[in-house]
Parts: sequence; C-alpha cells; structure tokens
Amino acid sequence: MKTFKKYIIIGVLLFIAQTIFAQGPEPVEMADALRQSGKIYVVVGVLAIIFLGIVVYLVSIDRKLGKLEKEIKEKR
Repeated sequence: MKTFKKYIIIGVLLFIAQTIFAQGPEPVEMADALRQSGKIYVVVGVLAIIFLGIVVYLVSIDRKLGKLEKEIKEKR
C-alpha cells in the first residue's frame, strides 16, 4: 500500500512539473507594468507582511502548545 501511494505522489508531481514547463518562457505583462509604475514594491510588501503574520501566528500557537504539553506532563 505504501508503494502505491509513492507512485501516485510521484505521478502527480511529474504531471505538475510537466504543466509548469509547458507554459513557455513568455514575458509576464502584468509584472512588467507593475515594475514600471513602482507598484511591484507594494505587492512585495503586502506579501511580506502576510507571510510574517502567518509566521508569528504559527510561533504563538507553538508556544501555547508547548505550555499545554508541559502542564500535562506536570499533572502526571
């Protein structure tokens, strides 16, 4: 059963890689327009803020979970 799952995962990854390479090296017009107007920095900044927010949220959940695990170990 484990080997069957591995083959499925490999097949899906190969399919995804094939579709990515099939797109071709065409220039992206939207990125060029954003870069020329200077708005690309706003997009990158917003994405960075979102990413940092997710990281901070995950770290806080990890700390809370660690405290709960410590409390459970102490009660035993």
